[in-house]
Amino acid sequence: MTDLQQSRQSAGINRSIAPSIARILEPIVGGELPVRLTAWDGSSAGPEGAPEVQLNSANALRRLLWSPGELGASQAYVTGELDVSGPLEDALNHVWTVVGERGLSMPSLRPQLAFQLGRLARDLRVLRGPLPAPRSQARITGKLHSLLRDRAAISHHYDLSNDFYELILDRHMAYSCAYWRSDDPDYTLEDAQRDKLDLVCRKIGLDTLPNQRFLDVGCGWGSLSLYAAEHFGAKVTGVTISREQKAFIDRRIAERKLQDRVEIRLQDYRDVTDGPYDAVASLEMGEHVGESNYGVYASTLFRNVRPGGSVLIQQMSRHGRHPGGGPFIESFIAPDMHMRPVGDTVNLVQAAGFEIRGVEAMREHYVRTIDAWLARFEGNWERAVEMMGEEVARVWRLYLVGAKLTFRDGRMGVDQLLVRRPE
Repeated sequence: MTDLQQSRQSAGINRSIAPSIARILEPIVGGELPVRLTAWDGSSAGPEGAPEVQLNSANALRRLLWSPGELGASQAYVTGELDVSGPLEDALNHVWTVVGERGLSMPSLRPQLAFQLGRLARDLRVLRGPLPAPRSQARITGKLHSLLRDRAAISHHYDLSNDFYELILDRHMAYSCAYWRSDDPDYTLEDAQRDKLDLVCRKIGLDTLPNQRFLDVGCGWGSLSLYAAEHFGAKVTGVTISREQKAFIDRRIAERKLQDRVEIRLQDYRDVTDGPYDAVASLEMGEHVGESNYGVYASTLFRNVRPGGSVLIQQMSRHGRHPGGGPFIESFIAPDMHMRPVGDTVNLVQAAGFEIRGVEAMREHYVRTIDAWLARFEGNWERAVEMMGEEVARVWRLYLVGAKLTFRDGRMGVDQLLVRRPE
C-alpha cells in the first residue's frame, strides 16, 4: 500500500497533506511558508514562485518529527525523501533571507509542535519510531579526542576516496582556503591555491635559507609539503592520521623524486617529538583537535619550533551556538570538530608561549574557494554519483552549498595566525 493510499484510509482525513503541514508550521516560521511545499499526495502549499520543496515520502515527516530542524531536514534530503526543485543554493539562499527578515531561529520540538506533528503523523498512519540514520552519517564511538576516536573521525571524512576528492580540488589537492590575488577570469583555483602555499612559505621564512627543516602538521594531501620542498628547498616532515592521504602523497613524492626532501608520517600530532624545526605550519587542522585539547595542540607546535622560529596556523572561526558547525556538519562531515572566535584562539596560542606577529582574515577568500570547488563538483556530478552513490553525492552538495553561504554571510570565518617562539 502506498503512502497516499494509507493517508486516505486514515480516519477523519479528508484534507491534503501539504496544507495540513503548512498550517502547523506557519506559527513556527512567522507567517506564510517561505517555500512552495509539495507532498507525496501531489498537494501543495506556500507561495507560487518560491523555491519548491518536495516531500517524496512520509519518511520525511518521520525524520522531521524525531529530529526537527537542521538534522532531520538534512537526513531527509540526503536520502532523497526530501528534495528541492532547481539549484539547491538558490533555495537555501531564499530560506536564509526569509529567516533573517523574520528574525527566526531553528525550531525546537516544543510540546505544542510535537503534539500537532504527532497527531498529523498518527492520522497519516506514519507515527512510528525514528528511522535508522542514513548510511552516510558518521558513527563514531569511544572517548572524545582519544587517539582511536580521532583517527575514526578523520577517517570518516578524509579517507572517503582520493579519486573523489580529485573531482573537487585543484591539481595541488589543497583542501583549505585559497588566497585570491586577482579577479581576472583566467586566474584559476589552482593559481589561488599556489599563491596561498607561496604566502605561507614566505610568512614562516622558508625563502630566507635553503634546507630548513619544516614541519607540516595535518598535511592533508601534501600540497604544502611538496610545494615547500620543490620551490623553497625545505627538508619537510608532514604528519597525518589518514592512511589514504599518506598513500596519495607518497606516490607524488616518488613521481617527483623528492624522497630525500619529504617524509610523510602516519602520526598523531601529539606524538611528534623530533623537534625543534626551523618552521612549522598547520592548515585547517586545529579545528579537529577539540576544545579541551587545544592547549596541547598549541604547546606541541611551540615545542617543535626552534627559538626564534615562526609558526603559521590557518584556522576557521565561529561565534555563538554550534562550535562544531551545526547538526549537519557534526553528523555527516566532521564529527568532534570545535571552532571558536579568533580572539579566543589568539589567547590560547599566547598561553602556549608564542608571540603573535600577525592575524590575517581570509573569509571572503573562502567564499570564492568553495564556489570553485562547488563548480568542479557539479561539473563532475555524474562521476561522483557513479563513484560514491547518490546519497554521498547529495551530502557533499549540501555541504558545499551550505558552507559557501555560511562564510558569505559571516557566520564563520577563517584566519592566518603568524606566531613566533621568542628567542
